[in-house]
Amino acid sequence: MTSFDASPPLNVWRALLALAVVFVMLATTGWTALRSHRSTTALQASITAWEHGRIDGHRLPDTEAGPVRLARFFASLGERQRTALARRYPLAVGNMNGAPVQLRYRANRIALRQAHTAERRRMHDSRLTPAGQQQAGRRMHRFASLMRSDRQILAFDPEGSGRVAEVIGDLGTAERVSVVVPGVDTDLLTFQRTNRRYSAPVGMARSLYAAERAASPATRTAVIAWADYTAPSGLGMDAATSMRAEGGAVRLNALVRALPGDTPVSLFCHSYGSVVCGVAAHALPGRVSDIAVAGSPGMRVEKASQLHTSARVWAMRDADDWIQDVPYLEVGGLGHGADPMSAAFGARLLSARDAEGHGGYFEPGTDSLSNFAGIGVGAYHSVRCAHEDGLCRTGLSGTATAGRA
Repeated sequence: MTSFDASPPLNVWRALLALAVVFVMLATTGWTALRSHRSTTALQASITAWEHGRIDGHRLPDTEAGPVRLARFFASLGERQRTALARRYPLAVGNMNGAPVQLRYRANRIALRQAHTAERRRMHDSRLTPAGQQQAGRRMHRFASLMRSDRQILAFDPEGSGRVAEVIGDLGTAERVSVVVPGVDTDLLTFQRTNRRYSAPVGMARSLYAAERAASPATRTAVIAWADYTAPSGLGMDAATSMRAEGGAVRLNALVRALPGDTPVSLFCHSYGSVVCGVAAHALPGRVSDIAVAGSPGMRVEKASQLHTSARVWAMRDADDWIQDVPYLEVGGLGHGADPMSAAFGARLLSARDAEGHGGYFEPGTDSLSNFAGIGVGAYHSVRCAHEDGLCRTGLSGTATAGRA
């Protein structure tokens, strides 16, 4: 159990509230159980086919060989050979850290086309319930949108609720890269929304990219909408533990290590996404310059120093965000630790004025988005602190020429 800085009566109240939440969860949903064995997924089948495949008589490298070795392998091939591999093993190549990003885009477009065809068949499958057919139709339309020629899909897995990552901008020429890490209820169908669009990963990333361009037009940036982990569904047991975050942290670390070049990377972690970033922090490469969390339920530590990262750690929370009412503690694996907005935690505290609650941090015109953009382009002098003392900028200097003074 973690220690508390609050007064004893408040400690007791928080502990009782946390235990009550645990009791309700156990009574209504039970502990998260291991899923029964499933048949081979499309991604697993593609990887297995790759492992048994050959190119011009030579065996293909292990998909787990690491991004550096895989990058060397693809660099040794001609364009015709790379294209042939993408067509033959689209899901394997499309999700392969180390494969050229443009090749991954092409491979995922092929995989999306195949998934689109499969869902169109399921729409008319009489063995499905009307609800199942309707769900197939929704997935089909989502795949149709994702496989448009103007979209750059860096990762895609159609299994279950699905995983996906999309790049806004040019990763190959970017001087700075931003990664948006979303929270609960993120999947293929919620990856993009028409209503409340800035609360979904695509809307977040596009809004951040536009704000970064406005903050520093001369800085070449790229933003990744990263929903390539299995996020908790709803505010149940999975959201109260770090299980999903631990799996997501491994995938986030793999993504960052496989990004081309050595340009600085900033992570923008919303809600449960901040748990993912907290768990990942100690293993992330040094090119991660900033970790900024918004509406965080905690980062699985008591102090920012315990993240063991060289990255600057920033935190913000809107005054109307309901997340502030979640008990900031950890009891028997439930809860995510200290409040990143507390003075004792030691993060650089940012203004989130006008963010409008838990889902509004990427809304245009908000302090939160402007602050994210300033961090993303390295214009640290432009960020607005949560307090007038300006302490969040202590020891920092902006590297970009534009931004808010």
